[in-house]
Amino acid sequence: MEIQTFTNEIVFFDLETNVPNKTGQHFHILEFGAIVVCPRTLEEVESFTTLIQPKDLSVASLRSSRSDGITRAKVTDAPCFEDVAEKIYGLLNGRIWAGHNIRRFDCVRIKEAFAEIGKAAPEPSGIIDSLGLLSDKFGKRAGDMKMASLAAYFGLGVQKHRSLDDVRMNLEVLKHCATVLFLESTLPNQLEGKWQSSSKIMTRSRSSNQTAQRAMPYSKGSLGKMTQNVKNLLSKAQGNQALQSLFNHSHSLLR
Repeated sequence: MEIQTFTNEIVFFDLETNVPNKTGQHFHILEFGAIVVCPRTLEEVESFTTLIQPKDLSVASLRSSRSDGITRAKVTDAPCFEDVAEKIYGLLNGRIWAGHNIRRFDCVRIKEAFAEIGKAAPEPSGIIDSLGLLSDKFGKRAGDMKMASLAAYFGLGVQKHRSLDDVRMNLEVLKHCATVLFLESTLPNQLEGKWQSSSKIMTRSRSSNQTAQRAMPYSKGSLGKMTQNVKNLLSKAQGNQALQSLFNHSHSLLR
């Protein structure tokens, strides 16, 4: 395959796979979805998604426990991975890869899929794994830091577990987290004092318009350490165009 590079272009991607339930059963890609994002404006400039037929159709469930889940019927007439490998390679190779938990899962599955068809796997120019990044810089305020938990925390809706929807949700989560970190780094002393004065904060339900209490999403005394992490992140971001773009976007939201 032709080698190509895209300086600083970011591609958010996500895979949907089967869930192995037998000893020795492997993961099989059932769907691939990706968006290419402009690193300066974070606008989506290209997108692609496709269902993928596994070699063994039995690995796909007859019924899905999710409303928008992938069933055996949906992938029966889908192209096999080899049919879409060149397109996937072109989207991924030479770009910065971004996604949630991609280091341990999606990157591994991509390499396995290309090895299975005897072709060279795409290579990233860099990797942004939002699970590791946000766990380190945003803290555990959103609980287990899964995409569904982060989306619920920011009121972004329910995760659909479909590749293209999930990568777009991933980008929105990062924008929201970057905005919060920007605010907290602006007036850390004032905000820390106010937030530590109460263990509860008031929220208003969008659906019922009723006021309710929910627990503060981080423990008392943790904000000081988190603020220092934010300062470190801001310092590092000065030399990282991809991360700097997130903070520049956050700044523009506040104008």
